[in-house]
This record gives sequence, structure tokens and C-alpha cells, in this order.
Amino acid sequence: MSTLRKYRWTFAFLCFGAILAPAAFAEDEVKLDPQVRLLLERLEAAEKQIQTLTNELKTVKEAQAKARPFPQAQGTTEDLNDLGLPIGVDGVFTETGAEDSLRDIPSVAREMVSFEEIREDAPDSIPAELEERLSLLEEGWDDLDSAWTKFHEAEQKKKFDAAKKPTMSINGRIHADYWDFVHNSEGIGYFEHPDPMSDNYGRPPEDRALFRRIRLEMKGDILETMLWRVQLDFNNPGTPEMKDVYLGFKELPFNQQLLIGNQKRPLGLDHLNSSRYNVFLERPFVVEAFNEDARRPGIAMYGYSDDELFTWRYGAYFLENIATDGRVIGQSNQMSLNGRLSSAPWYDEASGGRGYLHLAIAGMAARTDGDRNDSDTNQNEARFRTRVGARTDTRWLNTERIAAADHYEIIGLESIFNYGPLQLVSEYQHNWVQREGEENLQFGGAYAYISYFLTGEHIPYDRKTSTIGRVKPFENFFLVDQCTGGCGTGWGAWNVALRYDYLDLSDDNVLGGVGEAWTSALNWHWTPYSKLQFDASYGEIDNHRPVDGFTSGNYFFFGTRFAVEF
Repeated sequence: MSTLRKYRWTFAFLCFGAILAPAAFAEDEVKLDPQVRLLLERLEAAEKQIQTLTNELKTVKEAQAKARPFPQAQGTTEDLNDLGLPIGVDGVFTETGAEDSLRDIPSVAREMVSFEEIREDAPDSIPAELEERLSLLEEGWDDLDSAWTKFHEAEQKKKFDAAKKPTMSINGRIHADYWDFVHNSEGIGYFEHPDPMSDNYGRPPEDRALFRRIRLEMKGDILETMLWRVQLDFNNPGTPEMKDVYLGFKELPFNQQLLIGNQKRPLGLDHLNSSRYNVFLERPFVVEAFNEDARRPGIAMYGYSDDELFTWRYGAYFLENIATDGRVIGQSNQMSLNGRLSSAPWYDEASGGRGYLHLAIAGMAARTDGDRNDSDTNQNEARFRTRVGARTDTRWLNTERIAAADHYEIIGLESIFNYGPLQLVSEYQHNWVQREGEENLQFGGAYAYISYFLTGEHIPYDRKTSTIGRVKPFENFFLVDQCTGGCGTGWGAWNVALRYDYLDLSDDNVLGGVGEAWTSALNWHWTPYSKLQFDASYGEIDNHRPVDGFTSGNYFFFGTRFAVEF
């Protein structure tokens, strides 16, 4: 039985309660039959119940109006028009909707039986009049109930049919940067421009304003159990870069999903975190050096335990970065196996996740082709390099492609401790490189940082992915005129952080350099979707392969970013 049919009697009582209410107040003037008086008392009690029903209908109408306009109810327009309901163009409900239609019925009843008519009639004739009007209202109510039932059935069918088609949503982000290289020793210029045949040879890094990211993303579901995602970056309009581009299956056993396509390899917590949420402008040395740009074409499984205590990722990937050409061509078949197991042994649910502990171990085993034949299109992928926390023309720490390297293995350890506004994060990675006919190599690096919110917020943690999430300020930033004079303000969320980076890419005859840096950050979160970030970093490079005789240098720079997402 529908809601409307369930309350039809109480609704009818209310209609006649509105008609006869004055008669109740005029009891001293008109002597009513006890049967009529009893009916009035029942109508007064039913009024409260009808008010509840009216509020429920209003809530439903407002929720549907916010979601989308009422769709046309196939097969019901004629029925609704017959009842005199307010139908708009093409059978779509107008803004007044069903609630106003229901409200019209009591007004019609009041026209049928006026208060004056009741007073003039003999008390004995009132019950018969009520019975006649009640019968008419019941017939109209049955028609209205039938029309509403057909309408909602059509609505449900439309929703069911929509679930049979792929869905799509669009979002993106914009990161606008400015970098100011305040001080550089002479050697840094040769690391920035090491080509002696170039006109810029030895020139120090230059200040720059740029779009770090102009990223657009489309994603959705393919029916109930598949998904897809396409993400492109237009920070260099002449050469767009492909980021996440994959399809997959979800809702697999053990809370798993399978992704096929270009996606992040599970190595490095800071890489798995979205750039929308990271505390510093650029990623740590070691994370970028051993997993450059992170994404590779592959097939991978993602899952988590029912209690969300453990998460895992594992898969097989090509080593070649296809961000700008979208293809792997060649006979080398350079590939890797990657995996990550993480856990949150402590997560304070009572505080909404303001306290948690994250631990994880990740690994990678890769087969490279250090003896690549010149006729093969593939290049040797045994190369490890990174910028030093700023957007420079070249990567100052760089092993170049390591000849004779045919395998390498990496292990990584991660930890996060968060207690309210305080967060401590650290990672360590070690890399073993095997070379055919030459000494094997070892590289390694680590970073650690401390972050604190001056305004008391915290960095959320997603237990299903074991990554950090979006910061939500207690109060968004705003500055507006008030109607009463003066200005209204909101301060947003303020965060400070300090990070130490270390990376060693020099071993035996491969001298990629040893880098150290201290980076401080100030982050002003205007809203959960926008922020202003400042970084200041001092670093040193040593044991670098000689470039015009320079093997070391130091630098100091500032970075600024305006970031929004949508």
C-alpha cells in the first residue's frame, strides 16, 4: 500500500476539519449533534498526522529538485492532467509539484461546503452532507494515488535503464607555480646545463613561472562491475602527457579490483599519494629517482581486508614510460614485478581518524637490457634520476643509462604516525643493480618530515588505499562585506612542515651524485579544494661525475603554488 493510500482517511478528515473548524468555535451559537462533535475532535487529532505527511512530501520534492528535474513519467501524463494537477511542458512536473496539487484538494472542499452553509443547515443534516463530500474526495484520492504510483514506477524504470549504460564524470586540477632560484654555486650551473655543445652550457638555473599541472580527468563505471579512467596533463600544451589511462573490473572477491592500462606502480608512499594532497610542492629525491613519473602500462590487482587492517597491490608492468607517445615498441620486453603490503595497526575511529599509524613494505624486481642492440627501438631502462625539489630544465642527480645492467631490485619501507594536527612521515628505499661482466651497484635514499596544523586540522588517511586524503579546514577562507558594515572573514587552515632528503646515486664507476636537502613548507588551505603553498629549500650535491671539472655544488630556492581542483 502506498504512502498516499495509507493516509487517505486522515487526509479526508483534515479537509473537513478545515471546513468545520469555525463551527467548533461557534458551538455556543449552533448546537451540534454529538456525532459531529466527535468527528471534529478526531479531525483535530488527525491534523498533526497530516502535517507530518505534508513535510515528508516536501522533503522528497526538494531532494528530487536538487538532484535533477522531474523526468517525464511515461504513460502517466494523461492521468495526472485528468486530476487537474500542475503539469508543465511535455508532462514534466512544475516547481509546485505534487505537494501543491494535494494542497488544492482542501480548497476545493472548502468551496463545496462553506461555513455559512453549515451554520444555516440543521445539525441533523450535517453528517449526511459530510458523507457525500467524503465519498467524492475518496474517489479523487484514489485517482491521485494511482497516478502517483504510475509516476514512481516510471521513475524506477528510468533509473534501472540508466544502470545499463556506462557513466562518466569530469574533474581536474590546476597547479600554477613560480620558482625563484635565489643562490647557486658555480657547479650547479653545469649540472643544470651539462651539454658543452649548447649555448646554455654552464648557465645557472633561471627563475620561472609555469603551469605545473593542467590536468583533466574523465572516469566512470561500465555497468555494475567495470570501471574506466582517462587522465591527461596539458601543462605543456604542445606535448600533452598521458597519466592514468585504464579499464578494470571491480567488486571482485576479497574486496579487490583489477586494472589494465597505464597506472601507478606501487613503490613509494609519496608517489601513491595524490599530488592534490601532498604536503610539499615536489616529491622526495628517492621516491622520484627509483620510480620516475610512477606510471607505467601494466596489469595490477588492488585489495583490502574486510576490517581494513591490511591493503595490498601487486602487478606486472613495462619499464618504458609512455606518457608522451602512448606505446611500447621493441624486442627487449623490459618489465618489472611490483608489490606493496600495508597496514594501519592503529586507527582512532572515535576521533574520526585524527590518530593513526601506517606501516608498509614495497618491492620491485625488474629486468632491463643494458646491452641493448642499436637496431632495437627500446632504450635501456636501467637509469635513475631526479630533480632536487624544484622545476629545473634537467635532473641534477642522474646515473644516466647504466651499461650492462640486466636486472635490479628495490625494497621500500614506509611509515606514518599521525596524532591530531601532528604528522611524522618517513620512507627508505634501497636499490641493487646487477651488471653483466662488471661490479654490481647499490644505491639508496630516504626522507623524513614533520607536519603540523596551526589551526588544529589533521591530514586524513584512507584505509582502503593506505594513502593520505584531502584536508578539510574547520573554517574556509573568505573575505566579504557584511550587510551591517565591516568585513566578514574566515581564516582557512594553516600548516607548516619540514623535510630532510637524502639520496646516493654514486657507486663504483657510476657517479650520479649524492644529494642532501632541507625543505620547509607553509601551506594555506583556503577550502578543501584550493590552497596556496610556499616551499624554501637549501641543498648540496657531492660526488657527482665531473662536468667541466665540477663535482659538487649547493643551491637555495623558493617555490610558490596556487592549486585548485574541481
